[in-house]
Amino acid sequence: MGEAITDKHVVSVLRPFVRATTPLLEALRESDPLGLVRRVLPRQANLSPADAENAEQLAKVDRGLRDKLLDGLESVKVPGTEAWDRMSAEDRTDWWVNRVGRFTVLLASVPGLGGALADRLPIQDTLATAGQGLLLSAIASEHGFDSQADRVRLIAAVLFQRDIDPHLAAGHGDLLTDEEEDAATAALTEDLTASEAKHGKITMKAAGSALWRFGRTLLALGDEIDKRPQGRIYHKAIGLLPVVGMAADYFGERSALKRAAKKGRKWLATHQPA
Repeated sequence: MGEAITDKHVVSVLRPFVRATTPLLEALRESDPLGLVRRVLPRQANLSPADAENAEQLAKVDRGLRDKLLDGLESVKVPGTEAWDRMSAEDRTDWWVNRVGRFTVLLASVPGLGGALADRLPIQDTLATAGQGLLLSAIASEHGFDSQADRVRLIAAVLFQRDIDPHLAAGHGDLLTDEEEDAATAALTEDLTASEAKHGKITMKAAGSALWRFGRTLLALGDEIDKRPQGRIYHKAIGLLPVVGMAADYFGERSALKRAAKKGRKWLATHQPA
């Protein structure tokens, strides 16, 4: 039997995770997330290196699935716009469920986008868990819970059914020094940072690699992952399927995202921001 996972273990994993979600969520907030617009799909000259890289990755995705996902990702109602300001908190949460869900499926649909990690990890568990954590971090911000500690407590409550002490969630008494937490965060965002430096933005390939890193980090908590909100097809052995073949199956996790969002809203409604 392995070592029992304590609240300190959970916090030590979630603090770097929460920090690492920030740049990816900022990219997803845009009306054209990651530059995935239809103009990169036709064969055109004069594409920027970043758009050319995205076009290369998108070309690998089944056309019907790709078009459906991109339809859902193209939106004028994004954070910071007047249309967004007029939306209710419920509508904003639904928007994030759609945005994170389609984004995750799109990444899962690109063969080999997960790199070597995809050969060693269960695909659905990895991406679904990372997607739920990403979603919870997003909706926390929309409800005014911006602190790292608040997001740690929210994710721990929804994904792992843990009531984390606020002092511990703030990094007091966990298993990481400040330097170790900084290093762990930097490792999670390595691909995002490199993409920003090279292209001036986060590309689809960089986002995919980062999401795999996020998922791998959460999977380090072992059986705790089994507590997360699950979709109807959670127990299917789809981890052995090729990445491109699992995309349709992953749609079953949309219901799990909705459950995670619902539980997240309940937690936020009964707590106050730090």
